[in-house]
Amino acid sequence: MNRRKFIQTTGIAAATTALPGWYLEESLAKSSLSKPKLANDRLGVALVGCGGRGSGVAEAAVYYGEMVAICDVDDGQLAKAKQKWPMAKAFKDFRKVMELKEVDIVVCGTVDHWHTLVSLAAMRAGKDVYCEKPLTLTIDEGKHLVAAEKKTGRILQTGTQQRSDPRFRLACEIARNKIIGDLTEIDVYLPAGQRLGPFKKKPVPNGMDWDMWQGQTPYVDYVEERAHRLFRYWWEYSGGTMTDWGAHHNDIALWATGFERSGPISAEGRALVDMIPYGFTAASEYELEYVYPNGVKHRCRTTTANAWNGAVLDPNRRQHGLRLTGTNGWVWVTRGAIEASDPDILKTPLPSSAERLYNSNNHMINFVESVRSRKQAICDAEIGHRSATMCHLGVTAVRLGRKVQWNPKKEKFIGDKEVAKTISRPMRKLWDYDIV
Repeated sequence: MNRRKFIQTTGIAAATTALPGWYLEESLAKSSLSKPKLANDRLGVALVGCGGRGSGVAEAAVYYGEMVAICDVDDGQLAKAKQKWPMAKAFKDFRKVMELKEVDIVVCGTVDHWHTLVSLAAMRAGKDVYCEKPLTLTIDEGKHLVAAEKKTGRILQTGTQQRSDPRFRLACEIARNKIIGDLTEIDVYLPAGQRLGPFKKKPVPNGMDWDMWQGQTPYVDYVEERAHRLFRYWWEYSGGTMTDWGAHHNDIALWATGFERSGPISAEGRALVDMIPYGFTAASEYELEYVYPNGVKHRCRTTTANAWNGAVLDPNRRQHGLRLTGTNGWVWVTRGAIEASDPDILKTPLPSSAERLYNSNNHMINFVESVRSRKQAICDAEIGHRSATMCHLGVTAVRLGRKVQWNPKKEKFIGDKEVAKTISRPMRKLWDYDIV
């Protein structure tokens, strides 16, 4: 495959003006694209959760196979998916999907509180999984997924696709190789969430299984703003932009520190605005500070310069992204751009003795190649679990408005019984671990 075609396919085109030439050429040289060559090499794909993001990820997966099953608790979403993949079998219960022998990989694009149970069911049924981020709703759920991946030998890829962006990888390699000196501080900026309400209950739409949609969470009357895209602004189902965008930028911060399979030892936070009664329940604006075992401080705060989806609202104020600061300079990285305090930090190739990180320039390609080779994916269950854990720690600190102490080795809170209870949540009967 020629250079131009590779750039177009992997999505590096937007980075060519931001990435230094030496790193771009290196990324091209180390990458590969392997489209199926034989009929029996094509993967049977199943999509569980047919919303916009789930369908988008599934389209990338289908490039390497064919869609054999689609599943959603909402007939409207299922109908849209059926238009895209008319030959696929349609289901409303994901457990039926797992019974199909022709399914090799499952794309989990459900709402956050269903990620764990769907992924567990898939791995236990012998399927490999690409699960959207955040990987879990609670810290305890992540422990179940890590254990299941090890026990079953299946491949799990968490959809934190920034790890497959060379700009973020370069920033982390610069930090880990002390090109900016000893790392001392990290500043992460996340888009502010939505602050709306109050909302009124409405009749459940025809064809929607509202009970199953809620799953493990407490049963409530149907409110249109709880479902589909807006679910992430309810603490019951997600954690606002902390678990939405934080699963990306805080994940890169973990990668830069080298604690990606461990984590911070504390988190202290507070909400900056009160939420509207009977409206969204996940904090929309907040700030917090993490501390790592080596003393590095990691500040995370929201910015209203970006819309919830990252779109620019005010170009004159701080945009979402992260800055890694060391004793000899800094690196700023976000989607589409990487900058440094000194241009030579980016222009100078890393020494031959430098620590190099897992090289992936396309998240779905990495997943498919891992499925074929059985090599661990770049964002396996533990990586996804640790990234989600960091977000959950942040959500807990902000909700309580105080500092929480965390032991990343034992994965336990220290000296606080109230906080310790947040590791898991009560799961509504009929929709707990027993169903998978």
